[in-house]
Amino acid sequence: MDPQARQPAAAATLRDVARLAGVSVSTASKALNERPHVRASTREAVRAAADQLSFSPNSLAQGLSAQRTGTVGLLTSDLEGRFSIPVLMGAEDAFGSDRVAVLLCDARGDAIREQHHLRALLARRVDGLIVVGARPDVRPSIGRVPVPVVYAYAPSDDPGDLSLVSDNERAGAMAVEHLLASGRRRIGHVTGDPTYGAARDRAAGALAALERAGLELAGGEPFYGAWSEEWGRSAQRALLRAVPEVDAVFAGSDQVARGVLDALREAGRRVPEDVAVVGFDNWEAIATGSRPSLTTVDLQLQHLGRVAAQRLSAAMSGDARQGVERLPCRLVVRASSAPRD
Repeated sequence: MDPQARQPAAAATLRDVARLAGVSVSTASKALNERPHVRASTREAVRAAADQLSFSPNSLAQGLSAQRTGTVGLLTSDLEGRFSIPVLMGAEDAFGSDRVAVLLCDARGDAIREQHHLRALLARRVDGLIVVGARPDVRPSIGRVPVPVVYAYAPSDDPGDLSLVSDNERAGAMAVEHLLASGRRRIGHVTGDPTYGAARDRAAGALAALERAGLELAGGEPFYGAWSEEWGRSAQRALLRAVPEVDAVFAGSDQVARGVLDALREAGRRVPEDVAVVGFDNWEAIATGSRPSLTTVDLQLQHLGRVAAQRLSAAMSGDARQGVERLPCRLVVRASSAPRD
């Protein structure tokens, strides 16, 4: 057969192989790279799919030259992995096969430890770095280093760096627009720590959406406090005292929203019949475990990680970007915000 006849199939990606084999991208990667914990039948199915598609490494891996190590570092300060782990998973998904490995280092919020990890990663000759902040606020740049760097979740304070962040302001507007579309008009906002830029951005988006609808925020201003259920309960009680006729609440996090639900239940208010509730984060254990299940905004952190990997790969190939890139969130609608009849 003429080798050129097979050329179009060579553009197949690891995702194409996974789809054809009916498995996840990570499972396809493990199967093709002889990793353990993959059933023989699954391994055979993946290999058959790869053969059928004439699979070759995706463009992220193809950019590696002989001088590269095929590793990138992910440096985080997130103690619990609450945000860094989804970003890491997204980055690994985008890098595809194990031709590019991701090394995770946790600085535990310590600047000295971060510098230690940075030196260690550079000593291992990583080809690039993804830096993930512990909270979605501007963080100090790590400065000039000999490899490309992309900041994810928390932006760098250096406009010459590339930072990928969630569009919290648009997300706040999205939550309120959903409540307005469901027939709510007296909407309050109970949220967390006002020192978080994300909290202020979400509130700004919510207020802008209300203004466009010709409405004011129930209670006059956001109820700022802590990122906790206890604060959600306390703030919701205060909101009910100030505005007994409140018919919707946008909460700045799912934990806060859980507290809001508790306070509404205590007050004899039905959700969503009397008061609709929208949270933020799409923390599955909380959102799906709430009664009723919680409508919430998803930060799409895995997507953010995938885009960070794509931008880093491009930078490693000489196509570096600068500035702040805001990625969209999505609304996950569940029972707590059903429209009024």
